Amino acid sequence: MVNSKENILKKVKEHKIKFIHLWFTDILGFLKSVAITSGELIRAIDEGIGFDGSSIEGFARIDESDMIAVPDISTFQILPIGMNEGYSIARMFCDIMKSDKTPYQGDPRWILKKITKEVSDQMKFTSYMGAELEYFYFKNSTLPPQLLDRGSYFDLTPTDVASDLRNKTIQALESMEISAECSHHEVASSQHEIDLKFTNTLSMADNIMTSKLLIKEIALKHGAYATFMPKPIYGENGSGMHTHQSLFRENKNVFFDSKEKNHISKTAKQYIAGLLRHSPEITVVTNQWVNSYKRLVPGYEAPVYLTWALKNRSDLIRVPEYQPHDEKAMRIEFRSPDPACNPYLTFAVMLAAGAEGIKNAYEPPPPTQQNVYQMTEEERKHTGIDMLPGSLYEAIKIAEKSNLLRKTLGEHIFTKLLENRKIEWNNYTRQVSSYELEKFFAVL
Repeated sequence: MVNSKENILKKVKEHKIKFIHLWFTDILGFLKSVAITSGELIRAIDEGIGFDGSSIEGFARIDESDMIAVPDISTFQILPIGMNEGYSIARMFCDIMKSDKTPYQGDPRWILKKITKEVSDQMKFTSYMGAELEYFYFKNSTLPPQLLDRGSYFDLTPTDVASDLRNKTIQALESMEISAECSHHEVASSQHEIDLKFTNTLSMADNIMTSKLLIKEIALKHGAYATFMPKPIYGENGSGMHTHQSLFRENKNVFFDSKEKNHISKTAKQYIAGLLRHSPEITVVTNQWVNSYKRLVPGYEAPVYLTWALKNRSDLIRVPEYQPHDEKAMRIEFRSPDPACNPYLTFAVMLAAGAEGIKNAYEPPPPTQQNVYQMTEEERKHTGIDMLPGSLYEAIKIAEKSNLLRKTLGEHIFTKLLENRKIEWNNYTRQVSSYELEKFFAVL
């Protein structure tokens, strides 16, 4: 059933929906919500709900603070939380408007809608994304983190004691019409993964925000704690959000060409080249926290070098070969983003980088045939293999010079995001870590 105001009102009555949560994110990807009663629903749909934008990270200044959250009725879904209280709760994502009802350019969701529309209008492509959400379960939120299990990759019970949490999460997602392809234990102890089935790019960003909330809520309900922190445990693999991307034109996957080697089209190679060329400057968005760079180090299955390959999981970009003759299965897997990113901005900059490669006919380097981590520094330099930024500071410095980033994010978010990231870096560098105390306190 297609959502319309009439259908939504019918659902509210049938399911005894008492509250509707209106969702949006700040520039860092933190979910914001205002709850309205069912009696206010018609007014909210017709007029939106006003709020103070100056209190939202990266939004308006105090003298420009009046904002309106306008529900996107296509995103109306009943939440599987609170249904045992005798009433139901629903949610809708919102578009943020200024007081004159024009789109607010500091709204991350609007940024993604803008770039997908540009790709559609200018290049006649519809973009699709799929995401692998990795995260950790711990016994609780106290420090230091206490592992929930000692399982490893693809382990099953009893070692993987969290499989029931994953199953309950997938059931909750499916009740909201969010499809998960699979779930499993990941490599590190207490690390898990849920793979979200590909859909149009905006819906996938919405699905990620919904999934992260449900993963955390279901964990808490069963006495555990879930975190999307990229690297919560020293010496263990960090959590990534490998993102699968494809472009379609009139139901045809333009990344697939049966006449090309490995069926990878020229358009796909240009898209890969765009991602490779621009990935250092968009890393401040795809990996926005100081902790993100504790994951992006050699030896822990996270990409560091600007390479692409067909099978090797050490490369930044991989073209999966599970179904090499299936046109719809052809996609590009971009492996650097982590699940603590803002998916709206992350998808926007990835799509912009790939589109730039197509528009300017970038040529990618040959796919890497060997494990780039096993190459010497001289070998990598000889073959022209560069690296992602090694810290948030490096990522900021590269991003400051990026015309692509400024154009894609717009002046407001570009400026506010970098200002915010500089503050985090400065605060981080002033901290005295336990490493420093343990190493130096007794000897210096």
